[in-house]
Amino acid sequence: MIWIRLRTLFRHHMQNARPTTPYPYTTVVTVENYLDREKIDRFLTRHFRNYTPQRMQRLIRGGCVWIDDVPAEPRFRVRAGQQVRVRLIEPPDKLIEAQDLPLEVLYEDEHVIAVNKPPRQSAHPGGNYHDGTLANALQYYLDRQTPLPGLLRPGIVHRLDRLTSGVIVVCKDHHAHRNLSIDFQSGRVAKTYLALVHGHIADNTGEIDAAIGRASDGGLMSVAPTATGSKAAVTRFQVLERFELPYSLVEAKPLTGRLHQIRVHLASMGHAIVADEFYGVSDDEHLLDRQALHAAEIAFSHPLTGAPLVISAPLPADFQQAVEQLRRNCS
Repeated sequence: MIWIRLRTLFRHHMQNARPTTPYPYTTVVTVENYLDREKIDRFLTRHFRNYTPQRMQRLIRGGCVWIDDVPAEPRFRVRAGQQVRVRLIEPPDKLIEAQDLPLEVLYEDEHVIAVNKPPRQSAHPGGNYHDGTLANALQYYLDRQTPLPGLLRPGIVHRLDRLTSGVIVVCKDHHAHRNLSIDFQSGRVAKTYLALVHGHIADNTGEIDAAIGRASDGGLMSVAPTATGSKAAVTRFQVLERFELPYSLVEAKPLTGRLHQIRVHLASMGHAIVADEFYGVSDDEHLLDRQALHAAEIAFSHPLTGAPLVISAPLPADFQQAVEQLRRNCS
C-alpha cells in the first residue's frame, strides 16, 4: 500500500501557477470510451463542469466546437477516440465562488486531491452556509492550476458532517469522479473514524448490524422499528482506550454509507459520541464543543491508475486536547 502523509511536489508547483490566458480560450479534449455515442453538449458538460448544457449548446450553435476538425452541430454524437476542439468565448455560468481559505492538502495528483477538512466547515454551500465552505476553498485552489478560472470544478465524492473533521477525497475531472463514485457505491472504499464516546464499551471489538431510517417524527435518523425507509447498516468498532471518567476512544469502520451512521449506531449502544447535538447529551462542553468524530483514514484504489492509496489525517487540536485531558484525569 502507498501511505501518503505529506504534500506532494505537484502541489507546490501548481500552487504558484496563476491564470493568465484571456478569453477566447481554445482547448482540445479526447472522447473516453465510456462516453462513446454521447451527445456533443452532454459530452462537453462532462469535461467543463462549471458550464451548463445551455451554455455549451450556444457555443455549438455559434460554431465554436469541432469534432475531428468538422464543425459540430447540436444533433451530433461523439465517438470514442475523437478529438473535440472547443473555443470558450465566455466564463462559466455555474461557477462556485472561489475563496482564498486555509486548505490542508494530504495528497494530490492531476486527477485527485485529498484534504483534511476542519470541524465547523460545510462541504458545499447550502442551507445556512452560503460561503466559507470546502468547495469554495477548493475552487480557489484549482483556479490556480488552470489558464482560466472555472476550467476545473471540485468533485466532492463523499461528505462529512459540518462538525466532523478529517479526510475528504475530491476529484478534479469527470472520469475520476465517475469511477470513484462507483467504488463508493459498491463498497470498495474503506473508511476509518475515531470517536470519543460516553461510557466504557464492554467489548473490545464488535459489530453493530442495525438498519437505519428516518425517525418516526420525521426528524433525525434512528434504528427503531418505527423508523421509515430503513436500510441495512453495519459498523465495526474497536475500543482503543478507556478513560476513568468514564469515556472511551473508539475506532469505527462503517461498512455501509448511511446518513449519520456511526453517530446513530454508537448512540443505539448507549455510548453516544461526546457533544453530539442530535444523538448525545448537552453537558460535554468541558471536553469539546462539537461532536468528537474524526475521519482518520480512507483507503481506495486510484480511480484512473488503480494504484492503492491510503490517506490519513491527524487529529485536530480540539479533539487531541480532549483526549489529553481525559488521560490526565486518569493519572
